[in-house]
Amino acid sequence: MTDRETMRAIVARGYGTPDVLELLESPIPAPGPGQVLIRVHAATVNPVDVATRSGALAAAGLMAERAITGIGWDVAGIVTATGPGVTAFTVGQSVIGLRDLLDTNLGTYADYVVLDTHAVTAAPSGVPATAAATLPLNGSTALQALDLLALTPGDTVLITGAAGAVGGFAVELAARRGLRVAALAAPPDETFLRAIGAHWFLDRDTEDLAATLRSLIPGGVDGALDTAGLGIRALAAVRTRGVYATVAGGPPLTPLRAITVHQQWISADPTTLSTLAAADLTLRVAATLPLDQAATAHEQLETTHLRGRLVLIP
Repeated sequence: MTDRETMRAIVARGYGTPDVLELLESPIPAPGPGQVLIRVHAATVNPVDVATRSGALAAAGLMAERAITGIGWDVAGIVTATGPGVTAFTVGQSVIGLRDLLDTNLGTYADYVVLDTHAVTAAPSGVPATAAATLPLNGSTALQALDLLALTPGDTVLITGAAGAVGGFAVELAARRGLRVAALAAPPDETFLRAIGAHWFLDRDTEDLAATLRSLIPGGVDGALDTAGLGIRALAAVRTRGVYATVAGGPPLTPLRAITVHQQWISADPTTLSTLAAADLTLRVAATLPLDQAATAHEQLETTHLRGRLVLIP
């Protein structure tokens, strides 16, 4: 399997500032039935990692409090061992994967990670691991949220936070479905968003979002995908009996005007992952850092406006 018996991993010891992140030595895990062991080549740093490390997810009741918590959802790497019954993957195969379990001691910020095969797919061909690692969590979130909206070609959709990692994928995927996209973001992002398929662009500081959208789209948009957590501001832009989906937590919105309200909770899904891997989407890496600089990466994510994701390299 490997000539090493231990590996490095980043964990959160307790909760708090990036200082609680700790690099430790851990036994290399062995894959069980239906699992693969992946040598991590790249692991993306996401806002959910910050929320996990800070204790926000535990405080919200989304995970049990733990003394030590594994960090990291996204991975791109190479299969180095397979568990009993695994036939879909082979040793040496390049893959991407998604760890969607919060209550574990180890995450993808590590030299190796074990994942169930339903959370893994073949890596996109010809794409560097650093870029491929940005795809599983954010791409799955966007694709699964669009599926919840269930809009049809020609329909209109508002996407808030459109220049973010989830929002960018959502704009591109929605446009490919034949949806007419109204993208809400900062003015410097307009050129990029139009290039990946946005039909309309709106400044995120627009004072009356609903009124502005209705001046462009009479009656309001057919659906809204709220990746920025605007809540009622985004819901108000949706037509009567339209549909709204958010990727933010918290209490769900009241379904005013018979609008269908969805809250998207991510799950690892092989069909979603394989669809994304084959989609040739625009992948954005803001910067790469070595694994032992995970705390620095968290500080940058919390304090800097990034276009693209930070990626850790073990």
